[in-house]
Amino acid sequence: MTTTGLDAAALLGRAGELADLLVDTVAGGASVGFLAPLDRTEALAWWEGRAAGVAAGHLAVWAALDGDRVAGTVTLAFPDKPNSRHRAELVKLMVHRDARGQGLGRRLLTTAEEAAAAAGVTLLHLDTETDSPAERLYRTAGWTRAGIIPDYAADPSGVLRPTALYYKHLSAP
Repeated sequence: MTTTGLDAAALLGRAGELADLLVDTVAGGASVGFLAPLDRTEALAWWEGRAAGVAAGHLAVWAALDGDRVAGTVTLAFPDKPNSRHRAELVKLMVHRDARGQGLGRRLLTTAEEAAAAAGVTLLHLDTETDSPAERLYRTAGWTRAGIIPDYAADPSGVLRPTALYYKHLSAP
């Protein structure tokens, strides 16, 4: 598998595959902001809507490719305020259900962390459903849990769940 950064044009070119990945992720029970069943048209529109942010430099998106198929993705969101340019948010780390258990999530996480550090980011943060499989990944990758917010977001079935907040300090490249 290879991991590649997507500019706006590449994101649009792979929007269908990314939409399929998002639909699969939600169908698998991951709390990534959508309710099940997620319509592919809605997922496609969501990904197409990210292209402007990528073009503007507010988002950086990577895709993990298994051959020519998108098997995973991760995104960094960069703030636009002067007092927060040292940090970024890790968002939408997703691995297709049939590609899990092969270290792909960790590889995507490392890719985002290294790119953030290379861009001068010294602090990353994220939120994830408390007690989800993703929490184990973040903890074992050196992220620190900052706290839990009860009833923060609905899982794909619509049930409100607590959300854990994490952060990680990065070293300069």
